[in-house]
Amino acid sequence: MEFEVFNESTSPFLPRKKIQEGERRIANLISNCPNIRLIRQIHAHLLTHPRLPISTLAFSLTKLIDFCSRSSHKNLRYAQNLFSQIPNPNIFAYNSLLKAYVNSKNPSQKPFLIFKSLISFNQNYPKLNTFTLKLVLKSCAVLSAFREGGQVHSCAIRNGLGSNVFVQNALVDFYGKCEEMVCARKVFDEMSERNLVAWSSVISGYSKLGMFDETLGLFREMQGAGVVPDEVIMLSVVSACGVAGALDVGRWVHSYIDKNMIEKDVMLRTGLVNMYAKCGSISAAKEVFDAMPVRDTKAWSSMIVGFAIHGHAEDALRTFTLMEEAKVRPNNVTFVGVLLACAHGGLVSDGRKYWSTMLGYGIEPSIEHYGCMVDILCRANLIEDAYEFVETMHVKPDSAIWRTLLVGSKRNKFLEKGELVGEKLLKLEPLNAENYTLIANLYASCSEWGKMSLVRKHMKDKGVKVAPGCTSIEVDGLVHEFVMGDWSHPEHKEIRKILEDVRRRVHESGHEPWISAVLHNVGDEEKENDLNEHSERLAIAYGLLKTKAPVVIRVVKNLRACEDCHEVTKIISKLYMREIIVRDRLRFHKFVNGSCSCGDFW
Repeated sequence: MEFEVFNESTSPFLPRKKIQEGERRIANLISNCPNIRLIRQIHAHLLTHPRLPISTLAFSLTKLIDFCSRSSHKNLRYAQNLFSQIPNPNIFAYNSLLKAYVNSKNPSQKPFLIFKSLISFNQNYPKLNTFTLKLVLKSCAVLSAFREGGQVHSCAIRNGLGSNVFVQNALVDFYGKCEEMVCARKVFDEMSERNLVAWSSVISGYSKLGMFDETLGLFREMQGAGVVPDEVIMLSVVSACGVAGALDVGRWVHSYIDKNMIEKDVMLRTGLVNMYAKCGSISAAKEVFDAMPVRDTKAWSSMIVGFAIHGHAEDALRTFTLMEEAKVRPNNVTFVGVLLACAHGGLVSDGRKYWSTMLGYGIEPSIEHYGCMVDILCRANLIEDAYEFVETMHVKPDSAIWRTLLVGSKRNKFLEKGELVGEKLLKLEPLNAENYTLIANLYASCSEWGKMSLVRKHMKDKGVKVAPGCTSIEVDGLVHEFVMGDWSHPEHKEIRKILEDVRRRVHESGHEPWISAVLHNVGDEEKENDLNEHSERLAIAYGLLKTKAPVVIRVVKNLRACEDCHEVTKIISKLYMREIIVRDRLRFHKFVNGSCSCGDFW
């Protein structure tokens, strides 16, 4: 291998034109190199060439580093070795090394350390450029390294690059991924030029945090600015609708996508499946799924999980069979959906069968899979089997698994086992109010009122307070939120009248409130009032006030539905002849004519 351009003269000084020609030849040679073996040969030749100018050596080594940053030839250790051989590396060498680390499949703090080395080399930062800052901010975003990214932001401002549009785009993306939306919005608002990347980053940040109003508000602001969204932005808006359970808005967004002929790639179509499933319209989710020209693993898994959380166990398992027939390989999420379906359907033998199927695919069970299997056994009242299964787990049981066992113990009135589980839970999470509630319910189920009172005392002594229930309902495109006992809604007087009517009619039907679930040291009448003001009852009352049959009342709750509210909602669906769909923290409940789709099995 010869670089002939450098062999034509015995003079130590070559014309700049000759040097540039030589560097172009080297760059072309490296860019067309098929493998790392030949790269090493070029590297060796560069180091041993007697007449290679220093500037050309630095240029060539930088090109070699750039080669190592490519995904097909990535070799970070070799790239670092090349960098160490560059005398006085310039910003292009630093950027090439940064790119190699930033594009790595294993994110680390190395890019930030390289950046610190760069700025330490000269405190006046004359070498920084926008590409450097973009790379380091991208690395900080992946790691959610808020403190380090903040230092990069300060450095950008000191270098007069804080208002550069490319740096600002990177900053909005960084702050959004760190869930620091106040900072992200501040940078966004200061931008004189907002391109699609900036809009996408801030909308995505709001969406991932479940900030529905902000996501939709910014999307409408973007429309007003005349910016045409792409499928990435629409996916964020669709996802926000799913988190909020805003079906009407979600339908409008779907129509907007079709009307504006926005490309519906497999990710956006999968997002629509998720949105409709989370908003309680599993039929619409299936329509989108059936119309998909291409279905990848995520699409199949989304449909399976959707069926599972709606309690359609047979549909979920049938979809899994079709997935296998389509030769699409399932992943860990797929089997979470399959096992969840078995749990909600009470399918113990099927659950055990699919557990074996999962292992056959070589999928290592995660804590979510173990949790589903424990749930399957506990729901079938196989508490002893559930305890044995937990003892054989290859990972340490988390609090969710212990809570599942505690609920199973309470349902079967296994006081001693339940108490042992309760002790483990309180060691893991001594300030989690839900744990105390479950333990108190265990004692109530076994008529251990003294121990139940002691639980309340422990909660008071530790300052543990039960998280307030929050339930939302969408009416005419607006999402209304209700919190237990909160009467700040502008139509609170009308809601009270509906609640009183519901209370009277439910009482006349013969229902006795399950007041033992109320852990406050108050009289029975006050406990009944507390139950009557649970957030889902306020939301359902608002639905009765603002809508008429056959409109479905759809509400979303942040906590698990309590037993009394579950029973009362069944009665309401019959007395008022309304279909009510409740999405609680665990699943969907569809109430029709006095019964629930979960079969009182949740």
